[in-house]
Amino acid sequence: MSGNGRRTTRSRTKSATDADGDDPLRNTKPNPKLRKDRNRAHNSIRIFDVNLKVMLGVSVFAFFVIFFLIRRLVNPAEEVRRPRVVTPFPAPKIMDLPQFQGEHRESLYWGTYRPHVYLGIRARTPRSLLAGLMWIGVKDGRYAMRHVCQDSDELSTYGWTRHNGRDFGHQILVDQDMTLATSFLKSKVDGSGYGGDWAVRIDVQSKQSERREDMLRTAHIFFYMADEDGHALSLSRDNLDVHEDSLLASGSRMDVGGWQLHLKSMDDLEVHYSGFKTNHIHNLSELVQENLGAQARKYGRLQLSDTSDGSPNILVFQVSARIPFKTDIVFVSGTRLQSSGVEERVNSLTGTSLTGQLKEKQREFDTKFEKSFNLADKLDSESMIAGKAAIGNMLGGIGYFYGKSKISLPRNPNLGGLNNFISYWPAELYTAVPSRPFFPRGFLWDEGFHQLLIWRWDVHISLDIIGHWLDLMNIDGWIPREQILGAEAQSKVPEEFIPQHPTNGNPPTLFLALHDIVHSLKRNKFTSTESKEISSFLERAYVRLEAWFQWFNTTQSGKDMSSYYWHGRDVTTTRELNPKTLSSGLDDYPRASHPSEDERHLDLRCWMYLASDCMHSIAELLDKDAKPGKDYGATAKLLSDFQILNQMHLDDKYGAYFDFGNHTEKVRLHWKENMVGHNYATREFVREVLERPELRLVPHVGYVSLFPFMRRIIPPESWILEKQLDLISNQSILWTDYGLRSLSKTSSLYMKRNTEHDPPYWRGPIWMNMNYMILSALHHYSKEDGPYRDKARAIYDDLRGNLIRNVVRNYHQTGFLWEQYDQRKGKGKGARVFTGWTALVVLMMAEAYGES
Repeated sequence: MSGNGRRTTRSRTKSATDADGDDPLRNTKPNPKLRKDRNRAHNSIRIFDVNLKVMLGVSVFAFFVIFFLIRRLVNPAEEVRRPRVVTPFPAPKIMDLPQFQGEHRESLYWGTYRPHVYLGIRARTPRSLLAGLMWIGVKDGRYAMRHVCQDSDELSTYGWTRHNGRDFGHQILVDQDMTLATSFLKSKVDGSGYGGDWAVRIDVQSKQSERREDMLRTAHIFFYMADEDGHALSLSRDNLDVHEDSLLASGSRMDVGGWQLHLKSMDDLEVHYSGFKTNHIHNLSELVQENLGAQARKYGRLQLSDTSDGSPNILVFQVSARIPFKTDIVFVSGTRLQSSGVEERVNSLTGTSLTGQLKEKQREFDTKFEKSFNLADKLDSESMIAGKAAIGNMLGGIGYFYGKSKISLPRNPNLGGLNNFISYWPAELYTAVPSRPFFPRGFLWDEGFHQLLIWRWDVHISLDIIGHWLDLMNIDGWIPREQILGAEAQSKVPEEFIPQHPTNGNPPTLFLALHDIVHSLKRNKFTSTESKEISSFLERAYVRLEAWFQWFNTTQSGKDMSSYYWHGRDVTTTRELNPKTLSSGLDDYPRASHPSEDERHLDLRCWMYLASDCMHSIAELLDKDAKPGKDYGATAKLLSDFQILNQMHLDDKYGAYFDFGNHTEKVRLHWKENMVGHNYATREFVREVLERPELRLVPHVGYVSLFPFMRRIIPPESWILEKQLDLISNQSILWTDYGLRSLSKTSSLYMKRNTEHDPPYWRGPIWMNMNYMILSALHHYSKEDGPYRDKARAIYDDLRGNLIRNVVRNYHQTGFLWEQYDQRKGKGKGARVFTGWTALVVLMMAEAYGES
């Protein structure tokens, strides 16, 4: 996900205060020669002074009249060509605030912002220098290149054991018998260019190195530099001997000035290289493998060719050595300044000096972890290790992306039935990601949960991320729910899943983090500087948050007052057992069997209550007057009205809340045979409806049923609260020894496939984001006066213990945090290295739930 000169369609919607910067006439520098000639004319023909001034005034006036008319003639045509869906929101960008410039911007310039590779470094700029690590692994006697995070590599474990989100990280990667420890450190000293310098230490070990086969005793690692702008990189010399001279490569860029890449090691290394010129940097793995393959076939050696294309924009350096060995790679910027002190800076970022700094950063991380979450007296050592890995992976998984989202438009008959797509404006996104191998990109629904953790660690990083997301808003207040920006991100996603649908939303979970931040601000939990910056952020963000709220309030509204339903369900499907609700984030969670405009979705109603309540809190903080149609306090009161909620969604007999819609339980999937020609039959798995649907409550107990409980709408003295506690604690319904399952065992769709190739997803497995919100509500009710206080406390203690224990156990057994957990045995399932919302286990450990 330099930008300073970038021009987009946003330039046409700037406020009046910014207009001067876009006027080419105002930016034109005066011509000294012309001014001198005019002075001479003024001195020799004084009699025409008045006439010349009049003529000049008339000319300027005429020019502006003509310019205005041209704009009026041209702009409407432009507006016709540019649909609203790809028109940016017409307000100042949040990321243009002073607090995100200067020292803050520079301090975050370099980082491990390429989460989809095992180790990838880039700058927060659209066209950056890139750096990264590859290595050759061995499995079953065959060599294999490692670069992009993928399960097929079968690494035993990988991920950041510590990362502070700014200038330090430590990662362990275990590939069969080989272990690579990678450390990242940034440094800003006198003489550094913009963003400073950085170093990477790569430590290669093997417990069985003495007994390994010959092909396994030598390790081959590859470190590369690439320039996305295509600028040529300079090799230091043809014959690389790092013991004579540590310099590998150099170059120059507008952002960082002159730069150099150095390699230092006390071990006996062999270094080779290859240079490539290509715009397709995301295919670098293939280029390196082709080069190695050609060399192996010619010479029988596994080494790069020591050759380069002309003016290469990629340089790859192969470091080969007997295991164990250690090497330090240093990037220094601003090298063309006389005072740059390159040698001293390289020495300070290698060897014993680097060792000392890494140890100090590790101590700082541990201290901050304790200060942020206060876990010393709450956890055992195994839980502490898993907790540090959870927050470390969350922060180490933050990425920077730049590109254009692909937006799906309604089919155009003029295109012969082909899909109709249009590009969003070029945009940048700084965001955490759910999973490095499976989902290394921005997801709107996930990001609100990520920020619950990140703002408690570093509120400046959190506001930066939220600001980037809100700046992606279009003129209607819509934000594309999945951000697949740039070639590297797109290379990880099948083509059919890239387009975003502008009718579809995603839960506005950013309000979860904003609600907590505002509440903490009102309780003076921040420093005075942080408080001012948060208030400034909210003041700038308010108009966008209003537009976002209004987009949901209008496009996702239902037929009945204060009702909502998720748009985008497929009303024509013949293959899905229950048409999915992807926009809800809960995918295949059971909804009404027959999608219609009569639906009322309970979870969306509760999300809107959260959003309106948060908007009301922000408006109070900023002293905003309630305007007609924008009285968020009144909206929050309406959506939390207990009587209306019960009328719309409560089953009195069961004491449970449900969706409402056109529904029948008599739906199944079955095999249907179709005859093709005369002698050939095919089978397909199709949906069969055995009973006419009717408008009714949708009787499936699960996460959606608990949303009023999660949002604390139920009064603490209500009998309905006791029913909710019974549903939660009943082992035949939601309770397991590992957390609460997503769908009751009594549901007709419990663990049922949705299509032939679509196994159950939110139909039984345990998800940490929902369990966190349920745990938060239990914690709230355990402190509220009422007849069920003690019962809520007992359930809270048991559930919290089960969740933490299972996540920690899985982490130490498998080396990973997982997307979901099996409700029968607690085993990690789905995507691994899922340190998105699963990392909320840290907040469970800390008992940090925001407002109670």
